Amino acid sequence: MLQKCEGIVIRRSNYGENNKIITLYTREWGKIAVMARGASKPSSRFSAVTQLFNYGSYLVQPSKGMGGLQQGETVSSMRAIREDIITTAYASYIVELLDKSVEDRKPNPYLFELLYQSLNYINEGYDSEIIKFIFEMKMLDVLGLHPTLNQCAICGATEGNFSFSIREGGFICHRCLEKDPYHLKISPAAVKLLRVFYYFDLSRLGSISVKPETKKELEHVINSFYEEYSGLQLKSKKFLDQMDTFKQKF
Repeated sequence: MLQKCEGIVIRRSNYGENNKIITLYTREWGKIAVMARGASKPSSRFSAVTQLFNYGSYLVQPSKGMGGLQQGETVSSMRAIREDIITTAYASYIVELLDKSVEDRKPNPYLFELLYQSLNYINEGYDSEIIKFIFEMKMLDVLGLHPTLNQCAICGATEGNFSFSIREGGFICHRCLEKDPYHLKISPAAVKLLRVFYYFDLSRLGSISVKPETKKELEHVINSFYEEYSGLQLKSKKFLDQMDTFKQKF
C-alpha cells in the first residue's frame, strides 16, 4: 500500500547507472531513504523531485529496508538556492547538519518546519549566514546540548556584562570571569543575538541586519561550542570555512 508524505531532499547519491537514492526529511516519518529508479535519466519524471533541497509531496512504496519512490510532486524547488554557489554552500551545510544529527524514522514536525523555513528564507534572499547561525542554535537542543543563555552559568545572575564560557556551557557574568580564564569576550549585541537565535520562533523572522564584526563573534562562539561538544565532522562545514577564508583575502 502506497504511503504519502511531505518531504525535503537532504541527500542524494547515484545507484547503478540510472537510479538515485534520496534521503528525505519528512513531516510524517522523520528521515527516510528511498530508491528513485531511473531518476538519473534526463527524461525521468523523478529528475526534478529528486533535486537537493526540493520540497514536495511524495508517494512511497514502503519496505522493511529502503522504500521505493512511486510518485513525486514539487511544492517548492528552492531553485534560487541552487543558482548561487554561496547559498548552495550554506543550504548544503544546513541539510548535512540535520542529516548527521538525527536518526532514521524519528518524526519531529518542529524540526521539519525549522528545516523548511530555513531553506525557504535562504531561497527568498535572506542573509544565508544569519539563517545558518539561527539553525545551528536551534539544533543544539536536538543534539542534547542546552547552553545557559538566560543567566550566568556560574552564579545565576541575570544582570551584568556577559562573556561566553565554552567550559561552563554558556554565558558568565563579569563577576565570574576569573572562574574561566579562557572565556570569550563578546559584545552586548552578540549576547543578545545568541539569546534571540536560540529562543525565538523562526517563523516570526523579520528583516535583520548584523554588522560584520558581530557576525565574526557569533561565528567564533558557535563554532567553538560545536567543536567542543557536538562531535560532528561535516564536509560542507569545511567548504564554508574555505569560502570564508577566500572572501577575507579579497
